[in-house]
Amino acid sequence: MAQRSIETVIGRLLTDDEFRETFVRDPIQALDELRQRGMDLTSVEIRALTGIDSRLWGQVADRIDPRLQKASLK
Repeated sequence: MAQRSIETVIGRLLTDDEFRETFVRDPIQALDELRQRGMDLTSVEIRALTGIDSRLWGQVADRIDPRLQKASLK
C-alpha cells in the first residue's frame, strides 16, 4: 500500500471541490485519472476508497476552514 497516495487522495477529496464532485459522480474514473498521472493506487485501495459513503467527503469538507480549500474558478 502506498500510504502517501491515500493521504493525497483523501486530502484532495476534502479540499478540492472539483475533484470531489468528479469522484462522487464517477469514483472509478476520478481515481483512474490519478493513476494515469502517476499516483500509486492499488486495486485494494481503490475498492476501499470507493466503498466509503460518498456523502462523507462533503460533510467533512464543509467543516474544514475555507482558507484550506482549493479555490474553484467555476
